[in-house]
Amino acid sequence: MDPSSAHNAGLITAMESFDDLEQRHIEQALHWLAGTADIYRRIPPATPSPHLVSYVVLVDPDERGIYLGLHRKSGLHLPMGGHVEPFEQPLAAAQREGREELGVDLGFDVVGDGPLFLAVTPTVGKTAGHVDVSLWFVARGDRADQYDLDPDEFVGGRWWDLDPHGLPESDPHLGRFIRKLDTVLQSRIMR
Repeated sequence: MDPSSAHNAGLITAMESFDDLEQRHIEQALHWLAGTADIYRRIPPATPSPHLVSYVVLVDPDERGIYLGLHRKSGLHLPMGGHVEPFEQPLAAAQREGREELGVDLGFDVVGDGPLFLAVTPTVGKTAGHVDVSLWFVARGDRADQYDLDPDEFVGGRWWDLDPHGLPESDPHLGRFIRKLDTVLQSRIMR
């Protein structure tokens, strides 16, 4: 396994799965990484498929909010994020995407600077037809703040309640991510 794939496999191996589906996605991602060094998107929108993505989910844990943007290409309300560039670390990609899409430097102190969640997802919208292996990082936001999202990527954005019910049309795994995040946040309160 090449060094980039090995690093990413280490990040994924360190994750605790939330449910059976995430466990299957973790196993699928590890199998994929063991079989290829071609994990970065080289030709937009889809080559190779699958490829590695970092989501950066802006969360206000105190006011129980999640910030989503209306993504132009997919037509979905999504966290910020994007493709991991060749030889870039996924956390560095999440930091870069935060600066590019939100215009701010983000803190990753809500649950730590490792990915909280992993999903293997076929894409929809204008770039449908390939698979993203997405690492979901949690960044601290403030529900009182509004963000000037990159207008090339997003129509606009807003805060939503940190509740898997009542969310707009989004990534099919967002509700499961929120349930996992809430479990982690609640366990920290109990300590």
